Amino acid sequence: MKLSTKGRYAVMAMVDLAQFGTTGPVALAEVADRQEISLSYLEQLFAKLRRAGLVKSVRGPGGGYKLSYPAPEIRIADVITAVDEPIRTTGCAPGAATGCIRRTSRCMTHDLWEELGHQIHSYLNSVSLEDVCTGQIFGSPQPELRPAMAEIAAE
Repeated sequence: MKLSTKGRYAVMAMVDLAQFGTTGPVALAEVADRQEISLSYLEQLFAKLRRAGLVKSVRGPGGGYKLSYPAPEIRIADVITAVDEPIRTTGCAPGAATGCIRRTSRCMTHDLWEELGHQIHSYLNSVSLEDVCTGQIFGSPQPELRPAMAEIAAE
């Protein structure tokens, strides 16, 4: 399974907004520069994020975008869903009784892949923008341990 650039870029931009938007709105041009994402592509993504209620736009001088909710309340799954990025691990429609094999029946491993999709969604729903900003991702070293781990790796 591969997450498309739409979902990855939306998450990258929202994390950028969470990090740099603490004092006010952030211009999309700044996000585009920092994240090396096309400004026109970001504009399309932020239109969807705004419709989903995850960001607010601020007009005028010093305007831009800001998060609609505090970063700990915004889940990565919400961001991906907002930009219409399906999290699918099967070749058939979710919940369909048929469809994997020539669109007539489910394959023998269907339940395995469908459960994997549920696990991915569950994980992404457990991670907030704040978690990503602070490096509190399951399986990654705690921020205070990173320098020590780098020293160990260098030895």
